[in-house]
Amino acid sequence: MAQPAWEKIGVYRGGIVPVLFQRVPCRRRGGVRFTVSGRDYFELVLVTNVAAAGSVRSMEVKATGGGGGWMAMSRNWGANWQSLAYLDGHGLSFRLTATDGQTVVFTGVVPPSWRFGQTFASTQQFK
Repeated sequence: MAQPAWEKIGVYRGGIVPVLFQRVPCRRRGGVRFTVSGRDYFELVLVTNVAAAGSVRSMEVKATGGGGGWMAMSRNWGANWQSLAYLDGHGLSFRLTATDGQTVVFTGVVPPSWRFGQTFASTQQFK
């Protein structure tokens, strides 16, 4: 929070501001959504509509029909996760672990005919 805004609601002393907060479960309608961006060997996946903890701790991708296993993705920024694998032409499954430790597998949520810029909604959600 910016200092001028904070000074409207609290007392600012020495640059240290104690803050108490409590996480509450997020309720969402529908399933988790995945927006695939990027180009060839760089897939950037934006994960949205995440219930429960509301944020993702880790994410893995698996290309269906490719015979490979789960590949770890790395957080690029915010809710965007990246893979440097060539996944074009493959259906994609994702395994997400939320910050509360809950893991959900989204099998075949992205069909083999996907294109960059598309968003795919799953029918699954964190509880």
